[in-house]
Amino acid sequence: MAEKSPKRLKIEQALAEDPGDPFLRYGLAVQCLREGEIVEGRDLLHALIAERPDEVAACQQLGQSYMETEEHDEARKALTQGLARAKKVRDHHAQAEISGLLDQMEGHD
Repeated sequence: MAEKSPKRLKIEQALAEDPGDPFLRYGLAVQCLREGEIVEGRDLLHALIAERPDEVAACQQLGQSYMETEEHDEARKALTQGLARAKKVRDHHAQAEISGLLDQMEGHD
């Protein structure tokens, strides 16, 4: 495991003070992914998605993570879930972005 970045340490410190903050939790997940801690980042995103029924960004980020590793079935699952959530909360920008990602995946199994 690589040394944690100062940014990640700062997020972790803030989370220690407010462990339920969804924005900090999302930020930590994204930072983990950026630092190559794919499993940890995905686990954090899965937990956030499970706990927050209206969470859209985590679904999109999770889907993109799976796209990057060519795990197309998992990517499609996360993105489809994100699209449904985006429609539910009427987030048209997210709907367009996620639809574009799903379109990119056409033909991938």
